[in-house]
Amino acid sequence: MTPSIRFRLRVTRGADIALGPGKVDLLEAIAKTGSITAAARGLDMSYRRAWLLVDTMNRCFRTPVVDAAKGGKRGGGTRLTAVGIEAVRCYRRIEQRAERASATEMRALLKLLRR
Repeated sequence: MTPSIRFRLRVTRGADIALGPGKVDLLEAIAKTGSITAAARGLDMSYRRAWLLVDTMNRCFRTPVVDAAKGGKRGGGTRLTAVGIEAVRCYRRIEQRAERASATEMRALLKLLRR
């Protein structure tokens, strides 16, 4: 078992988690697949759970992060809005900067762990 360090940034709005690692993964999967169903499947979660996460995010941000079109002849479709794209970009950039800024301390901490 190799030790590692992971940042778990969570952005809250009141009692709700507006954005966190799982929600960012879900947004990225929606952007890739164009579907909440396919994104949920790819992340091994139920459609209902994915939909509830999207609903929470959409309620927390000033404007929705995900735009879902209902099904029809061609089926529905889901896409990230400009706000959703920017939220993912900002979140990932914060993670990268935090890792770079704390690299020395992370190496020192890892040396203290049993290998």
